[in-house]
Amino acid sequence: MTKLLLAALPALLFAIPSPAAAPRPAQVAKQERERILTQADAALMMQPVSITSDRSPLSEGRPDEFFSMSDYYWPDPAKPDGKPYLMRDGQSNPENFNAHRKSLMAMRDATAALATAYLLTREERYAAKAVELLKVFFIDKATRMHPSLDYAQAIVGKATPQRGTGLIDTLHLIEVPLSILALRDSQALSQEDFGSLRQWFVDYTHWFIESPKGRNEANAKNNHAVAYWLQVAAFATLTGDEALLAECRRQFKEIFIPMQMGTDGSFPFELARTKPYAYSIFQLDLMAALCQILSTPSDNLWTFTTPDGRSMAKAVAFLHPYLADKSSWPKAPDVNAWEAGRSGSPRCSSAALPSRRKSMSCSGKS
Repeated sequence: MTKLLLAALPALLFAIPSPAAAPRPAQVAKQERERILTQADAALMMQPVSITSDRSPLSEGRPDEFFSMSDYYWPDPAKPDGKPYLMRDGQSNPENFNAHRKSLMAMRDATAALATAYLLTREERYAAKAVELLKVFFIDKATRMHPSLDYAQAIVGKATPQRGTGLIDTLHLIEVPLSILALRDSQALSQEDFGSLRQWFVDYTHWFIESPKGRNEANAKNNHAVAYWLQVAAFATLTGDEALLAECRRQFKEIFIPMQMGTDGSFPFELARTKPYAYSIFQLDLMAALCQILSTPSDNLWTFTTPDGRSMAKAVAFLHPYLADKSSWPKAPDVNAWEAGRSGSPRCSSAALPSRRKSMSCSGKS
């Protein structure tokens, strides 16, 4: 199951301008200082990670090519070899290969915490460790991840050359470009290394936009399209691609708000899923992250409203009562992890909501 843990994103965002109506990253950083520094201090002891350290026998790619398996696919009990796997929507297969996801998330968590700690303290030890982790994952030839995602969320026994679902796996990367920008003025990050990191994201964004998988994912009808364009926004923020950033804003205004949000602020495509509660929260977080990254003083997506009243304020107003009191949720309960689910307002990018809670973890899978 793809998870989104935007633990340090609000604090990292004070490295880029925010409109007045947006949640204030500097305020979030102040509130979360102790937690961030605790995570950063732990990350100082971490050994660098690389996807090349683990390989699945099911992967058809090279050791440096990211591989994962589609979360909700299980062996066909009617077939001796179980192939091709069959979908059970909302039910994650615990036997799936997840080592590459875990490596990517470990690098992301540590790098985001270290970069944020550097912003808060200006202590070079945090920057130096972050750069060490980034170089192993993105630069060093023997350990770097290839900038593509051809083998993500594979379905065992079925070829899927154009299926773009797996691109959501690098949603875990969106904090990394902001971390790199936060480290840019540190002594630890040389101009050469900054250029190499930026180039990795230039190359990955090109694959992301131009590949058949990417083109299909860009036009998904649910949270996958929002997650896709959120990634593009984060990558383009690092690479400085203003044309892509403008397209992300257009998608938000012309597609996501008017076509994925209901007039009551709900997300109907997510409510139709087997986990409507989790997916509704996930979608709101994605939309909020887009607002925070893309808004400018002259183009504030937080306050953008369609003629029929759809807006981020309407989306927050719809979901907030059910975050405060999960038992009041009027739809069917999620098929998986409902009892273990959480209440409390999203703290990651939706920092304007009032209740504080622990790090968010939501599912994202089509």
